Amino acid sequence: MKKKQSASSAPGRPVAKSVTPMPDSQIDFSDIPEATDAELKRMRRVGRPASGVAKQLIAIRLSPKLLSQLRKMAARQGKPYQSLIHELLEKAASKAA
Repeated sequence: MKKKQSASSAPGRPVAKSVTPMPDSQIDFSDIPEATDAELKRMRRVGRPASGVAKQLIAIRLSPKLLSQLRKMAARQGKPYQSLIHELLEKAASKAA
């Protein structure tokens, strides 16, 4: 029986059998220089900003044609397509209420 492919849009890579995980305690950090105060000041947080109002992750099925149109609309407006979808749904829900 053939193995079912993952439904994820970004399936993970299979790990080679010869590769064994290394515990953090065995990693040699001695060749990494310590960050200076100036470097630490210039650093900024990477990732999602802490807004205090987290959005809930959901899965939704859209036709490829609709998704393509939404992505093009978002690109013209200079925003991420998921943000555009959120705005469109928010407007539609407020009109319906």
